[in-house]
Amino acid sequence: MAEQRIAPIRPVDRKPLYEQVSDRLREFIDVNHLQPGDRLMSERELAQQLSVGRSSIREAITALRARGMVEVRHGEGIYLLQRPEELIPTLAAELIETHLDHPAIWETRQALETQCARLAALRATEHDLAELTAAVEEMTREVKAGEPGLDGDRRFHTGVAAASHNPILIRLLESMRTALDRTSETSLTRAGQPAVSLADHQSILDAIKNREPAKAADEMLRHLVGTTDSLTGEGHVRSR
Repeated sequence: MAEQRIAPIRPVDRKPLYEQVSDRLREFIDVNHLQPGDRLMSERELAQQLSVGRSSIREAITALRARGMVEVRHGEGIYLLQRPEELIPTLAAELIETHLDHPAIWETRQALETQCARLAALRATEHDLAELTAAVEEMTREVKAGEPGLDGDRRFHTGVAAASHNPILIRLLESMRTALDRTSETSLTRAGQPAVSLADHQSILDAIKNREPAKAADEMLRHLVGTTDSLTGEGHVRSR
């Protein structure tokens, strides 16, 4: 009797929910041949269609907005700015795929996100400020529940990038998303770090809200350098 061949089990999808939602939205754009300027469904309609919470929809929209793919117009809805195939992969993305733990990633993150914070203090809209406030509130709930605060942390850093309104910085950071998520996870799973990072986020947000670009940049750099030093063992003492 011939040996029966058994089909392998498909690996579990480990992507965060918001990334899966982003993938479905890109598929929706392709299948319906949407063009720049076309309107997508509302948050509520998308949540119903995909059977997920509106928080996941908002996070996915924030990620697509950070990549320059969609635009949120208050009172009007979500509009397509660029089709997915028009977003050209960067050299950074190719390098990061094979060097996820390289110290240069931490250094690059410090440079890019510090400038994003400075620009956010100059350019953030009311929508941007509301999103950053919501991100800090989400992380606060997570930390109080004894969680690392990964969702709120990701939402906050993505929100700061979006609030810079610099498409090149936004795309560079989005191309590094896998590496950034990994560095955040490495940091926030250390004892005591979630509360420290949450306090840092509040300080950054306060500087952005107060339109203090130099202070926003300083707070972001202090936050990222302090995190890096504590993980790489360089021994610098953080001051508050």
